[in-house]
Amino acid sequence: MCMIFWVKSMQTIVNALASLGVTDKTLSKEEKSFLDKNGYLPFEDIMSEEELLAFRSRLGELSKEEGDTAGKEVQEEEGTMRLTNLVNKDPMFEKCISHPKVLAAIHHVLGDFKLSSLNSRAAMPGGGRQGLHVDNVHDDLEPSDYRVCNAIWLLDNFTVENGATRLVPGSHLTGKSPNTVLYDTMTDHPDQIQIVAKAGTVVIVNSHTWHAGTANKTNLPRRGMHAYYCRRDQVQQLDQRKSIGQDALNWLSPESKVILDV
Repeated sequence: MCMIFWVKSMQTIVNALASLGVTDKTLSKEEKSFLDKNGYLPFEDIMSEEELLAFRSRLGELSKEEGDTAGKEVQEEEGTMRLTNLVNKDPMFEKCISHPKVLAAIHHVLGDFKLSSLNSRAAMPGGGRQGLHVDNVHDDLEPSDYRVCNAIWLLDNFTVENGATRLVPGSHLTGKSPNTVLYDTMTDHPDQIQIVAKAGTVVIVNSHTWHAGTANKTNLPRRGMHAYYCRRDQVQQLDQRKSIGQDALNWLSPESKVILDV
């Protein structure tokens, strides 16, 4: 019975991706190879300047509307401004879960997948530093047993000064979680890099790649959105069926509903 359900689910996500224009050739061989080897892959110019302005504006409005309750649906973090459950809050955010290039990369890493959550994270001045971690996994796993993958939508230029995400390329291939092998996950790793890229870029991060936010040393927030996906057999960070509202169900496409598993 479980195998029958899984096959039907796989056919459903494959059909949804095909409807959105995702094919085996959406990613080049070079892009697939880079993602496989390094555990991350940047796509430039996914968002236009007009879209960037619109996303920034709407997130600012939501921050004011939600005030002290912002982020509580999933996670609060000192030194940051978080917003959660964005798919449910404005039709504009559907782009963040339905872009063919992004979905092709997620599918390449996870195979059968669903959205786990769509949130925003702004590293505020002086804040944003995290310890190296992998998402939703606290123990070592077999290499290639990938369960989660993230797409970071850069709403500002990510720079060394403003807290650009750091990661350790290739660390996803070890099957190790940094908390099991590192003495101090907060310190810099000798092999780490920072994702320095311009606003409008989307960076795919295999979430088994060791990664973390860094401190924002500027006087402006550094903003991004995180479209976080999990394998279809995993528990979502935010239960989409419970959190989605009727308005969102009315505006979402059939393909997006499959991706949300609603």
